[in-house]
Amino acid sequence: MMQAPVTVLQANTKRDTGKKAQLGNIMAAKAVSDIVRTTLGPRAMLKMLLDANGGIVLTNDGNAILREIDVSHPAAKSIIDLSRTQDEEVGDGTTSVIILAGEMLAMAEPFLERNLHPTVIIRGYLRALEDAVKIIDGLSFPVDTDDNAQMLNIVNSCIGTKFTQRFGNLISDLAISAVRTVAVDVPGGHREIDIKKYAKVEKIPGGDIEDSRVLKGVMFEKDVVVPARMRRKIEKPRILLMDCPLEYKKLENQANVELSREEDFAALLKAEEEWIEKTCSQIASLNLMW
Repeated sequence: MMQAPVTVLQANTKRDTGKKAQLGNIMAAKAVSDIVRTTLGPRAMLKMLLDANGGIVLTNDGNAILREIDVSHPAAKSIIDLSRTQDEEVGDGTTSVIILAGEMLAMAEPFLERNLHPTVIIRGYLRALEDAVKIIDGLSFPVDTDDNAQMLNIVNSCIGTKFTQRFGNLISDLAISAVRTVAVDVPGGHREIDIKKYAKVEKIPGGDIEDSRVLKGVMFEKDVVVPARMRRKIEKPRILLMDCPLEYKKLENQANVELSREEDFAALLKAEEEWIEKTCSQIASLNLMW
């Protein structure tokens, strides 16, 4: 005769089943949805957040807000994961998807109170999804990605709620330029755009937001070594990329050198300097930057 499985839980563990668990999940999802509800739309308001490091962040991005929220309810965690997935797969609509999910669960609450089975409610949502897709297909129209004015209007509709009108057009233009810079044509007539791999936002202290530019190249954060002699700009340079440092190569195995005289130590240092000078002279003879 088989015995029933024994489950050991912590003393403070709370377990809900049936309708109580369903309504609890709906309440948790609605609570998360209400947090970001006021950040959606043309009259969206910013949220002031205090992060774990004590910094203050002002944002109306749903995913950024939910990242700073620590929740323990499983349903609330699922809603937050939904926002993260939306951000990773689409890059926008993180607030809308949370509010939509919260409203769909809220609309299911009266049906649950009438003892309707969840599978019946889900079947109704799937039928509504089919109708919504048909309506969207009927309203959609082709977009010419080479039409700068049309693309600017599309991007502005996404960025307009995150920036003021003063900076909205500038940021939209920079975004379009960055996407076109990293776009790569792949077999099959498609274009592949990997923003996370080929595009990066670098912040330099000072200046205004109007000074922002899209750099069609590679940026290195290096200090000016010789201010009086080092040129700030070189037209059409030839650049050498090295994956090793310009220094005397040390032995891979541990080695000891015994020096009995001070002159021997000076000679050892001079040999290292001569090797570095020889390497630099060979690089300079290639006429890379002149």
